[in-house]
Amino acid sequence: MMRTITNILRTPDWWLFGGALLLSLFGLVTMSSFVAEDNYFSRQLVWIILATCVYVGASLVDWRFLRSTKVSVAIFIVMAILLGLVATIGTISQGAQSWFNLGFFNFQPADPAKIALVIILAKYFTRRHAEIGHVRHILVSGFYTFIFFLLIFIQPDFGSAIIIGFIWFVMILVSGISKRHLAFVIGTGVIAFGALWLFVFQPYQKARIVSFIHPLADIRGSGYNAYQSTVAVGSGELFGKGIGFGTQSKLKFLPEYQTDFIFAAFSEEWGFVGGIIILVIFSFLVARIMYHASRAPSNFETLFCVGFAGVIVAHSIVHIGMNIGLLPVTGVPLPYMSYGGSHLLTEFLALGIISSFSRFSVKSRVATMEVDLL
Repeated sequence: MMRTITNILRTPDWWLFGGALLLSLFGLVTMSSFVAEDNYFSRQLVWIILATCVYVGASLVDWRFLRSTKVSVAIFIVMAILLGLVATIGTISQGAQSWFNLGFFNFQPADPAKIALVIILAKYFTRRHAEIGHVRHILVSGFYTFIFFLLIFIQPDFGSAIIIGFIWFVMILVSGISKRHLAFVIGTGVIAFGALWLFVFQPYQKARIVSFIHPLADIRGSGYNAYQSTVAVGSGELFGKGIGFGTQSKLKFLPEYQTDFIFAAFSEEWGFVGGIIILVIFSFLVARIMYHASRAPSNFETLFCVGFAGVIVAHSIVHIGMNIGLLPVTGVPLPYMSYGGSHLLTEFLALGIISSFSRFSVKSRVATMEVDLL
């Protein structure tokens, strides 16, 4: 019995888990500093406990069955159906129809859809590794991505749609596809947008695009949230105002502090030093995932790790960028820190899968060595 418990405790990558948990606790502490009628702290604490269980449980499962074409395609189809359903019968919140109301919590399919896309692209590029230089693989993988992109974009959830596109771009870069072909596809897209801007878009449409890209140009209107976020970050100065003393967030000048602007709320209370600490932890987390990618026994595991690292990087860049006024406000949560169960469980599940890949790849190498010795 003790040996079984010891084996379970040794199975997960606790460094990987520790980095993610530390980020979650930073987010939790930030939520605790707000007004008493907000119950985000207690609810998020429950989600963190559940996410911990998900991570440990996932790390014990042999996920190599994801290499199967039938499994990866089935996951893709199920997620496409869920995205289609939520866009038609889902709950509308803040102008977006992105959630299923399950009573005790809201489920957002866009979160697991990102992992489903990583799985299908990892499988696709793995099967075609020998002939990956052909341009058709850009188009076919782009078609898979476009299905999810479109279903998420029409909700409309612009932030998640951007992340979907970034996942495809990252996995294209590491798959071995010809960079010349990739440059051609990107160039075609840029030219098409330029033509639309010059000959199709009306002045009011151009104004909306400019306001979206540069929200601080209209701080009394569409740029109000972005402006309050930059004020919160700047007012934290070097060491912050202290936990519970974030005036922008506590007085609710900063909207959606627990989700869209958690980095700004954290920076106001912890200052520039706290922001650097967050960036260091994210860097460590991505580096640890890439360490597992470098030791993966097959291209599928490597691509999965790289794809999920891309998810974390994309979320972090977009979220922090919009919190400091460099990028449009798109409602992208900060991984492991922002409030919410769907994204937290999905992110810890992905880490558990990566930890499992490492565990079972070690067993495979040991088994191979034993056979060689025999």
